[in-house]
Amino acid sequence: MNQQSHSRSEQLFEKAQRYISGGVNSPSRSFAAVGGGSPVFIQRGEGAYLYSVDGHRYIDYLCAFGALILGHAHPEIVNAVSAGLRRGTVYGAPTELEVEFAAKLCEIIPTLEMVRFNVSGTEAVMTAIRLARAATGRSKILKFSGSYHGHSDLVLVSAGSGSSTLNIDDSLGVPSSVKQEVVDVPFNNPEALRQAVALYGDELAAALVEPVVGNFGIVPPEPGFLELIEQLMHDCGALVIWDEVITAFRFSYGSIQNLFGLRPDIITLGKIIGGGLPIGAYGARRELMEYVAPVGGVYQDGTMAGNPLSMLAGMTCLELLKEPGLYDRLAHHGRTLADAARAASQKYGVATHVGHFGGAVSILFTDERVIDFEGCNRSSSDRFTRFFRCMLEQGIIIPPSKYEAMFVSAAHSQEDIDYTAECIDRALAKIAEE
Repeated sequence: MNQQSHSRSEQLFEKAQRYISGGVNSPSRSFAAVGGGSPVFIQRGEGAYLYSVDGHRYIDYLCAFGALILGHAHPEIVNAVSAGLRRGTVYGAPTELEVEFAAKLCEIIPTLEMVRFNVSGTEAVMTAIRLARAATGRSKILKFSGSYHGHSDLVLVSAGSGSSTLNIDDSLGVPSSVKQEVVDVPFNNPEALRQAVALYGDELAAALVEPVVGNFGIVPPEPGFLELIEQLMHDCGALVIWDEVITAFRFSYGSIQNLFGLRPDIITLGKIIGGGLPIGAYGARRELMEYVAPVGGVYQDGTMAGNPLSMLAGMTCLELLKEPGLYDRLAHHGRTLADAARAASQKYGVATHVGHFGGAVSILFTDERVIDFEGCNRSSSDRFTRFFRCMLEQGIIIPPSKYEAMFVSAAHSQEDIDYTAECIDRALAKIAEE
């Protein structure tokens, strides 16, 4: 493994720190948690690869933190957006595109009768919570420790992911009065969930849950846990919000609810449904969505909501995702990487927990089975840092945080996957030597 030169990235990072707080526009892009220094600055993306300003090519498992499932610059999405660009970028008025895209989502996802678009997953979750509070007349939200649901005030309490990467327990600037409206429960802990509902059930507006967690590694729900959430919420008169900003269209065509046979009251969407452009959405049955202005009194607005270019990219992406066998291929690639990590762990005696669901994988350096946020916290950050650096030196880019996940895209070839499996083996061998 040769040490790569990152001189241009380092120059840009030095300049960025003068003009951009922390030198990055999202803390998740910082390399602070993996030894510090300059992050890799990207010049372009194509297919399964990112190309840096320093002339290096990387096999990309960031996939824009799950937003890209078809890879970078897919020709059909590029063509659709290019044609739309010639007609303008934003109008401040309705378009046929947003009507057609809303109808398509309602057709694909069983629980949606109506949707509203906005610009990010953060906005979608923020408004879904507001909607649940309006519909129930209650104020408290139950969420699960370490689950990340964007950066609005309420959900930054025990938010995991980016904030935990930087050792920030709860964000400054969130009033204590807001924190009092959050009931925080460990994921996959039925007893703690029952106790919380027994204490606060008549004050709860909703439970907010990521059905397969992607922000303290990949952590699927234990059998029966999602069903228990639904039962307890409905028994106490609260709603269930599924945050599907990552999971929708990632593991199957449409909502992940199809894999679990459950029907949440409200779902939030983002990432993949934008086809690589900014987007967010939330939806529910008609009686709930009619609380939203201008029909009802729940206010949500946005100049860029329903942006025509995002609509074009998203609709094109969803059509491409209909390709027969695509999700089977993603799952096969994910399983290959997970198996490679488990095999190398056993081969070299390096304790790992490999989180895996479909085409998403996480590798945590621990000798325990990780089913919740605290298990991820206890895993070795030092070993993850060495793993991250080893992979980067071999031309593989993964998220610079143990809390995040690696995502496979449809653009990854079998050769990419096989090479990555070899790199995982070499990285664990090197860790075992240290």
